[in-house]
Amino acid sequence: MERLDVRTLAHSEFHEITEEIKDLVKNSKVKSGLVQVYLPHTTAGLTINENADPDVKADMLRALDQIVPWQQAHFKHAEGNSAAHIKASIMGFSVTVFIEDGLLALGMWQGIYLCEFDGPRTRQVWVRIHAD
Repeated sequence: MERLDVRTLAHSEFHEITEEIKDLVKNSKVKSGLVQVYLPHTTAGLTINENADPDVKADMLRALDQIVPWQQAHFKHAEGNSAAHIKASIMGFSVTVFIEDGLLALGMWQGIYLCEFDGPRTRQVWVRIHAD
């Protein structure tokens, strides 16, 4: 298993990690298989989404803020970051991508994102590459 340290710079952001995952796959020399990307944190998540237009990231963050506003009177969590926990659970904590011909089998406009909801922080991303 490989581990990546990712430094986020904002309270909420989508930080693309596609290139780092591509490098791990390339260095593994695996030609066909799977890469599993997992985030062992409860206030950040992972997703695959468009990486061509940066407005998509901003739109996603705005939509999540509308769905789960940061401050809500009924939140009980003492740390005050309930919204971050909820958003992280909505996004999920892992993604799996096929490896074909030694490359990530992502769509033309797809990228892998660490979704920060309680930053800035240094997050750890765990990556496991499986050969067929």
